Amino acid sequence: MRIFTRYILGEVTSHALIGGALFTFVLFMRDLGRILELVVRNSASFTDVAKIFLYTLPNVLTVTIPMAVLVGILLGLSRLASDSEVTAMRACGIGVFAFVRIVALMAAGGWLLGLFNTMYVAPKATAALLRLEDSLKSSQASFEVQPRVFYEDFRNYVLYVQDVRTGSSASLWHRVFLADLTQPASPIITTAEQAVVINGGDQSLHMRLRDGQQHQISANDPNQYNISTFGEMDLPIAIAAQDDTHLGRSDSPILAATNRELFDRMHIRGPDGRAASIELNKRLSYPAACLVLMLVAVPLGLSSKRGGKSTGFVLTIVLVFVYYFYSSVGVALARQQKIPVILGVWGANILFGLVGWALLRQMSRGGVALHVFSSIGMGVSKTLNRFSRKDNGHDAHTIHSSAVMRARRALHSRFPLILDDYVMREFLTNFVVILLSFVMLSLVFSFFELLGDIIRNRTALITVGDYLLNLIPYMIYQLAPLCVLIAVLVTFGVLNRSSELTAMKATGTSLYRVVAPVLVMAAVIALALFAFDQFYLPGANRRQEALRSVIKGKPAQTFLRPDRKWIFGDQQAGEPGRIFYYQFFDADHDVFANITVFEFQPDSFVLQRRIFATSAHWDTSSNQWIFEHGWQRSFSGGTTVSYQPFVTASFPEIHQPPSYFKKEERQAQEMNYGELHHYINDLRQSGFDTIRLRVQLDRKLADPLIALVMAVLGVPFALSMGKRGSLTGIAVAIGVAIAFWVIAGTFEAMGNVNTLPVMVAAWTPDLLFAFIGGYLLLRTPT
Repeated sequence: MRIFTRYILGEVTSHALIGGALFTFVLFMRDLGRILELVVRNSASFTDVAKIFLYTLPNVLTVTIPMAVLVGILLGLSRLASDSEVTAMRACGIGVFAFVRIVALMAAGGWLLGLFNTMYVAPKATAALLRLEDSLKSSQASFEVQPRVFYEDFRNYVLYVQDVRTGSSASLWHRVFLADLTQPASPIITTAEQAVVINGGDQSLHMRLRDGQQHQISANDPNQYNISTFGEMDLPIAIAAQDDTHLGRSDSPILAATNRELFDRMHIRGPDGRAASIELNKRLSYPAACLVLMLVAVPLGLSSKRGGKSTGFVLTIVLVFVYYFYSSVGVALARQQKIPVILGVWGANILFGLVGWALLRQMSRGGVALHVFSSIGMGVSKTLNRFSRKDNGHDAHTIHSSAVMRARRALHSRFPLILDDYVMREFLTNFVVILLSFVMLSLVFSFFELLGDIIRNRTALITVGDYLLNLIPYMIYQLAPLCVLIAVLVTFGVLNRSSELTAMKATGTSLYRVVAPVLVMAAVIALALFAFDQFYLPGANRRQEALRSVIKGKPAQTFLRPDRKWIFGDQQAGEPGRIFYYQFFDADHDVFANITVFEFQPDSFVLQRRIFATSAHWDTSSNQWIFEHGWQRSFSGGTTVSYQPFVTASFPEIHQPPSYFKKEERQAQEMNYGELHHYINDLRQSGFDTIRLRVQLDRKLADPLIALVMAVLGVPFALSMGKRGSLTGIAVAIGVAIAFWVIAGTFEAMGNVNTLPVMVAAWTPDLLFAFIGGYLLLRTPT
């Protein structure tokens, strides 16, 4: 019995480790870019980089540990069932509950590990991550400011600098415009010829301004206007952003609370007490999912004789979706006080426990319910066979041998050969199956992420379905390169394990000739991804962003930025520079509310005129703005030269049309290459930061080529694995993908903060991994 125990535990544990790594990778990649950007932007040390990754991991493991237990049991037992090993074991007298006792050892290990993670590790990691994030923000905040862009990440301040020079411990800014928005209706304006900036600690930035002016006005009485000039002035600024956000979920503070703090809060009446009770129960219920999912996985895994691992994987996706769906619905209802907290948080565990016990009892006694699940295996197997082989009555061995023999006779005649057709068919089959599986998995977690908003805003299911359908193209574009890598590893791993690759090489066919069709298909996929992004993906992304806003309960117009209150006017040679500040802009009627125009001398950054109006509208007959109920002031040498109130006034020198202010804050994925290029040129004239968009512009060319790079890189890794199987290939793919996306995310983040040139940031990961893959491929024996 010990031999059986070790054998079964080894089978399910190996699948659990690989499945857990895969699920963790998929979930972790969603926040990787944001983490790396925080690291690069703040010049963090290697120790800080390691801490950020380690602190982020526990919250991901809270979800993926139960999933790993589920996938390990399902895939492991499905493999044993498909090879008739389960039948042989049961013939030896091993009953259903004996399998339960064996796999319960792994499930109990997962439960204890998950419990230790949720009760102790995850709260401490979240608290440490928040502290580290604040520390990184304060340590290098002065180096984030870019020239000729508006910077709004200071509390109650908006900053504009024409020239920035950074040093080892301080920054030097030239021609500074600083608006204090403590009272938004009457901002305090400070201008300076230069400023020396150092980090003051305690979440503050210390600026020493030189040769400047400060303008103050009363919100109630425009006649009260004060101008003060200074040769030198010290000004501390709080670093915390106006819209302070942290890495991770919006409920990060409660995630960082200790168990004792949550227990004490539970007795407080109101939303805070209920939230603490929910969080504490979640810390107990998620690890317990390892045990209840085990009860369901054992009978389903043992009954999937016909489908093998394919059935196990499909059932894993279905069960994960059902479990976390019920769990999320229960938590949402508990937060709305519609059901008790215990029932809401533990409802999914109770349901799966009862279903699992019923299935186990029925399987031990014999029944028909499990035939429904067992039939899934036949359907999956037939589908895969329909994709991978022609139904001509020959078995796989005959087809393989025939392909090799005919390839030898027609070796130099044409392309593609029969051998090429066979290799491409195997590769494409694996690619499609893997891509569909990953897309399904990503859709499941996207649905969970929005489930609370769906329930809270009572979003129609047809809207949710429409959103998920429009999200699929973006997922395909993002996941295709990774799927190419896994498909290459699995395809050549299987060919190597079945000795087909040896037979092909025995015919005199070079290894390079064998991999040529896969590289051709990878190049075709890369071109297809570029065309996909050029012609279809931007429209789909715009639709899914609009539908996401509906689900989130946001206003329908989400692409226009009505909160973009500062904009730099286009400046012609010899004309004054202008900065526009307004509290509202009606883009439909071309009307401003509470607009201020700051006008600067052409050859310096000294304020020479300030115009304010409670409203302004565009007159189509005269093609100019009509300002209403306001005033203008002219300045010279730090004093007011003139003050002119008006009921209506026009200023022909302000020639920016309404279209100039209708800047669409569209993300790069919502535009094709040409649209993004024109959009960047348009934004540059208005003082917007375009460095991120310029990186994304080059990435639109570099990203599709990742598919070809992954194919080149995957071949030598697949051949070096020997006959260790497809699961080893998936594990290698995860490692390679993590390395690539970490490096790519790091270079992109460095480009976003202007640390590296745009082209270097976008193309270096492709070139680096292509060189590594080419080098390894050339060193592989042919």
